[in-house]
Amino acid sequence: MKLSVIIPVFNEEKTVEEIINKVVFVSLPIEKEIIVVDDGSTDNTRKILGRLQRRLGFIYLEHQINQGKGAAIKTALSRAAGDFTLIQDADLEYNPEEYPLLIGPLLNGKADAVYGSRNISSNPRFKKLYFWGGKFLTMFFNLLFNAKLTDINTGYKVFKREILQNLGLKEKRFSFCEEVTCKLIEKGYIIKEVPIHYSPRGFKDGKKIRWWKDGARGMMTILKHRLRLV
Repeated sequence: MKLSVIIPVFNEEKTVEEIINKVVFVSLPIEKEIIVVDDGSTDNTRKILGRLQRRLGFIYLEHQINQGKGAAIKTALSRAAGDFTLIQDADLEYNPEEYPLLIGPLLNGKADAVYGSRNISSNPRFKKLYFWGGKFLTMFFNLLFNAKLTDINTGYKVFKREILQNLGLKEKRFSFCEEVTCKLIEKGYIIKEVPIHYSPRGFKDGKKIRWWKDGARGMMTILKHRLRLV
């Protein structure tokens, strides 16, 4: 069996080398492949990725202009060959050492997708607005879809690869999280959550999600799917 690790990257010159090395050397009970998509970076990220790719041999794809996290994931999926697909952000908020925990429910056949929840156990947070904003989006989703999830916006999601490829994903930016969760629930797939550790970063360190824009987009994505407007 094989795990495809998809790493969308946009202007992460400070962290991308460290996170890729962590992913490369993490120990797993199954084979893994790494697919890195540079989403139109304008800093030194591409130079760093070119050097790393020559040394480490991962699959490296590029967008000439920034399109968004969801678009980068879709590009990577066209090359993914693993039985399972894991999304890894290019910052250091999430720890690849937790991959065995994330893929466990897939290996034992107890889930179709696994979400690493930051809310099952205690974790530090960036700002209260972002914490409660994420909680609100999850509560809104649960109310509309009669679900019991705790963290739909987690950056750690793992899927059976064929399921993810066949969902017909359209969202190009951070609302990928809401869209993929809506479609999994709509089609009756089983999502299992496991507790993970989370080390938030701030805007000065490169945090890109903006609650007032991305939160509103996520909420509209949930509503459109519930009303079947997509």
